[in-house]
Amino acid sequence: MASKDNDKKQIVLRLSPTLWKQVASWAEQDFRSINSQIEYLLTKAVKDHYKIDKEQDEEESSSS
Repeated sequence: MASKDNDKKQIVLRLSPTLWKQVASWAEQDFRSINSQIEYLLTKAVKDHYKIDKEQDEEESSSS
């Protein structure tokens, strides 16, 4: 049985031609497929978002 991480969801994503070329170029530089590059970038953005939220919560808790 597959784990939850391996049970990936499929989505339709529309990108401008310029953004597509930039992501494709970046993916090539990192030796990734375009799909893997987009997944990497989204994962990093979500981790960064929640890290910032956690830091803000900790700062608010310590200043109270």
